[in-house]
Amino acid sequence: MQIGVIGLGRMGGNICRRLMKAGHGCVVFDADAKPREALAKEGAIAAASLEAMVKAFTGKPRAVWVMLPAGRITEETVAHLGTLLQPDDIVIDGGNSFYKDDIRRAKELAQKRIRYVDCGTSGGIWGIERGYCMMIGGDKAVVDHLDPIFAALAPGRGDIPRTRGRTNGDARAEQGYIHAGPPGAGHFVKMIHNGIEYGLMQAYAEGFDILRNKDSEDLPEEERFELNVADIAEVWRRGSVISSWLLDLGAAALAKDPQLKGFSGFVQDSGEGRWTIEAAIEEAVPAEVLSSALFARFRSRQGHTFAEKVLSAMRLGFGGHVEGQGPADPDAGSGMPSKDAAK
Repeated sequence: MQIGVIGLGRMGGNICRRLMKAGHGCVVFDADAKPREALAKEGAIAAASLEAMVKAFTGKPRAVWVMLPAGRITEETVAHLGTLLQPDDIVIDGGNSFYKDDIRRAKELAQKRIRYVDCGTSGGIWGIERGYCMMIGGDKAVVDHLDPIFAALAPGRGDIPRTRGRTNGDARAEQGYIHAGPPGAGHFVKMIHNGIEYGLMQAYAEGFDILRNKDSEDLPEEERFELNVADIAEVWRRGSVISSWLLDLGAAALAKDPQLKGFSGFVQDSGEGRWTIEAAIEEAVPAEVLSSALFARFRSRQGHTFAEKVLSAMRLGFGGHVEGQGPADPDAGSGMPSKDAAK
């Protein structure tokens, strides 16, 4: 298949590379000429504008994957595509948009008979090698049409054992992607995924902080241990019930710098954690761990502990997130539609 990709940053560019490696054609656009020129050298068709990108397609229906930060830039890009595309063409938002915005956009584009898909995409900067776990929202017909694209991006079964007793359900789930439901469902599932991620990371961070401070002068001398947190992280990776990719990333950071001196402990939140708590409130579902993890990130911007250095290290590891970059409020300055607009 041929697909357009808008936004060639940490994930967008590698999505193109993985698709081209699987034999798909890519038409690419980014406001920065350097990444689109680099992909052109690798076989993509580079366009200098959205108009040029749409015209560069050789067949129909056209499918355009938007891989931009949530907020104004995505909002404006999707709206612009709505003026360029034709009936039966497809817009895919693969970023971390708020799911209520997806519902609204899908309705708006449907008036022009343009189809809309939201794709929660997990995999970070490692997706080109590992593949991307995808949670997809949209009408069944359009999701089925795009299946070759999703199948190429997904990690596949790999060496993960089959779940014991699993006999029903979407077979695609074992390949690393699912059709979660109608427009908005994909990003809703991804939003909760990121909220859970906050909680998992916070648990690791607090645990390592307790380990590191076991030699505190506030403890009786016989109860003080000088523990090697890098070795502890390594042994937990191997056979323990708390092994995970997040632990792998933490272990790698600790092996390189056991004191994590390269991190201040300033921990950003990208928005999905806040939206997860909002959803919990709307549904009257208790979410003590997830809300606590979110508030811990707020506190990290006032004073920093070893726990927050662990969080920073894991965020850099999976997503390339650099400390202190971006506003404290992810919605600030992003042009995020008001809650009324999102309804």
